[in-house]
Amino acid sequence: MVRHRQAPRPAFESQPKTHPLIWCAAIICTLITIIVIITGMVVFIGYLVIRPKMPYVSVQYAHLDRFDYTQAGVLNTEITILFKAQNDNLQAHASFSDFIYYLNFHGMKIARLKNMPFEVDKNSSKLFNYDVQSFSIPLDPDHMAMVDRSLKINKISFDLWGHTRTRWRVGPFKSVKFWLRLNCQLHFQVGGNSIGSHCSSKSK
Repeated sequence: MVRHRQAPRPAFESQPKTHPLIWCAAIICTLITIIVIITGMVVFIGYLVIRPKMPYVSVQYAHLDRFDYTQAGVLNTEITILFKAQNDNLQAHASFSDFIYYLNFHGMKIARLKNMPFEVDKNSSKLFNYDVQSFSIPLDPDHMAMVDRSLKINKISFDLWGHTRTRWRVGPFKSVKFWLRLNCQLHFQVGGNSIGSHCSSKSK
């Protein structure tokens, strides 16, 4: 008598179930990605619509009120400098911070010009006047020779350099901060206005 053997039944391995926390993490990451993409699209479209311009700072006016030194080599000088912070955006406000500039005379620091953070409304500007008084500055022989030479040609030069940080803002959206840098020379006639001086962070 022939017995028929039954075919072995295939063994099915049970697949491990995904932990609910992993599903939650995946859903949260997906939502964050979608939010980032939507926010980026909104900012990009807003940028194309508004086309914001870079705010800038410049020297609007400068005047050498006093410049003399004694035979002992002591310099006394007084300069009026009018800064202008300009925002040409028609739909965006602008903020300025880290407003620090230095006034030098042939490498010798005369003064530091500083301002607190401030904002400029859209399509507007603000002016800041500085009365820079620097008295009893001792000069070495090289600087004394420079003063004599400057007085003879009636042209006094000062170096102005420094930086400001700025950003534009439309509603809740803000741009990254940009550095605005000045590095220029202010030329004066003795007791006169600045001559031939272009000093602005805006590209020519």
